[in-house]
Amino acid sequence: MIAVQERTSLRVGELARICGMSPDAVRYYERSGLLPAPERSPAGYRLYPSNTIERVRFIQGCQRLGLRLNEIVDLLQVRDTGECPCEPAGVLLRRRIDELDREIARLNALRADLKTMVKRLPDVDCPDPLPGTWCPPGNEGGDS
Repeated sequence: MIAVQERTSLRVGELARICGMSPDAVRYYERSGLLPAPERSPAGYRLYPSNTIERVRFIQGCQRLGLRLNEIVDLLQVRDTGECPCEPAGVLLRRRIDELDREIARLNALRADLKTMVKRLPDVDCPDPLPGTWCPPGNEGGDS
């Protein structure tokens, strides 16, 4: 019985290696509710079923999309019921797209501010700044 279980089960280190992560990350996924608590060997080792690989890869894919762990937990809970998780996934992904759009707008504004600051820098012969100031005299563009 043990020999069969070892072939169909993975210890935490094996699962971590296959999925390209650390054993601590696997344990964290378990503590966070992303992975169900696995069975234990008589010696106390975690024994994950082989289908955990697919679950971890799903989690990693969600993380690459920028979903938060609590959102991934929600998706997995729906998925574990056997129902299609497409509707909740669509809501989460649309929300993530909106977040990205806001972040892109913020970064574009930051880029424009930086370009303005660069344009206001003197081309040659930069005079020394006055004590206690950032910009040289006559070049007060650093704060606007």
